[in-house]
Amino acid sequence: MTVGEVIGKCRELAHPRTHAERSGTTHPGALMALAAVLALDAADRSALGVLAPALKDAFHIGNGTIGLLASVFSVVGGVATVPVGVLTDRTRRVTILVVSIVLWSAAMGLAAAATTLLVLFVARSALGILTAAGGPPVTSIVGDLVSPDVRGRVIGWVKSGELVGAAAGFVVTGAVVAFASWRAAFAVLALLGLVVATRVGRIPEPRRGGEGRPADGHEHLDEPTKLRELVAAEGVEPKPDLVIDENVAELPLPAALHYVTRVRTLVMVIAAGALGEFFFTGVQVFGIIFLVDQFDIGASTAALVIPAVGAAGFVGVIAGGRLGDWLIERRVLTGRLKVGAWSYLAVAALFVPVLVTDTLFVALPFLALAGVFLMAPIAPLEAARLDVVHPQLRGRAESARTTARVVAQATSPLAFGVLSDVLAGGGADGLRAAFLMFLSLLAVSSLLLVLAAREYPREVASVQESIVEGS
Repeated sequence: MTVGEVIGKCRELAHPRTHAERSGTTHPGALMALAAVLALDAADRSALGVLAPALKDAFHIGNGTIGLLASVFSVVGGVATVPVGVLTDRTRRVTILVVSIVLWSAAMGLAAAATTLLVLFVARSALGILTAAGGPPVTSIVGDLVSPDVRGRVIGWVKSGELVGAAAGFVVTGAVVAFASWRAAFAVLALLGLVVATRVGRIPEPRRGGEGRPADGHEHLDEPTKLRELVAAEGVEPKPDLVIDENVAELPLPAALHYVTRVRTLVMVIAAGALGEFFFTGVQVFGIIFLVDQFDIGASTAALVIPAVGAAGFVGVIAGGRLGDWLIERRVLTGRLKVGAWSYLAVAALFVPVLVTDTLFVALPFLALAGVFLMAPIAPLEAARLDVVHPQLRGRAESARTTARVVAQATSPLAFGVLSDVLAGGGADGLRAAFLMFLSLLAVSSLLLVLAAREYPREVASVQESIVEGS
């Protein structure tokens, strides 16, 4: 042990970090602000589902066009996420978020003023800016704020912003439409965006590779944690070609992407999550229409059912993150991936009774449980991605994940809408058939995570052997 290491150890013993410091709870304001960023993006997607009947009447369009409006912002987000990922690894991430949210609010204001379908289409396209910015910067900041041991539970709280935002999008938008108009609903969301931008601007920029530790400018990523101790105890060897011992922040994009695509856990987790996102987006966009037609209830009643399911999803996203961390504490090294694999299979089974019954009272318990398990993989899988990616490459790795996600978000509404129109004119029968067909994708997600679990230990070890220079 060197003199510097001895001094560092003495300082740690003299000033030990509390559990709150390691878990990231010393940054509650920052974490809440990051959750609010995700909430805005989710509120937009869910609001469109509530506004769909009004937009169909105002612009004389069908489900296919609604699906296109829901998809177009994701296409823009997919294009923008690559440069956002590069900027995330090289510049101040908080600034990226603030600028993106302001632009998002401006686009939402344009949507409120739209008098033609073309203007609405342009406004929806511009909303993809926040979709791109909500991925790489948020994930990179969280990775630098907290210890690997508690990533799952902390990410669960941050990601719960998506559920809160989705529920708020349904409830607030439904209330505004009932008492005012769809234009007023878009205007309210624009104002909320400006409020969030102000709060995000106060987040202190975290240090690269910090993971809750004090700065020393040259970080080894092998500090003892439960995860790292478990990797060492099992004698897991790193993959030599994935160990990094230099500053890679300025690595050219092609070289960076070449590296991250060699991280097999990352690739398979991204694919599994994208398939889950495909199904979830279809539920968000067409859930109201399905409930109205399937159970013969009003749109306002259906708009209350979806947030109730969202509340169940809130439980799932929090519990999933904590369960993944708990399994690691119990020496289950691949626990985070197991939570995802089990959850996707559970959703596939639970959703079937919802689709075959015509009684809302019978469907609600299954729908609630499906909401729990559909959200449960989010936090543990994001934590697993952070576990296997070097801190100076997380922005670009997350841009790859965001690209896959927005492709799923872009294709899902269009696929669900067009397929339901073709099968049964857009009614409940057509949507039921579409949901049943796409449930099989969740089984594929589960299989991908089982395969990822074989690569995960060695790729975690590779990150642990790496260093972060110029932090």
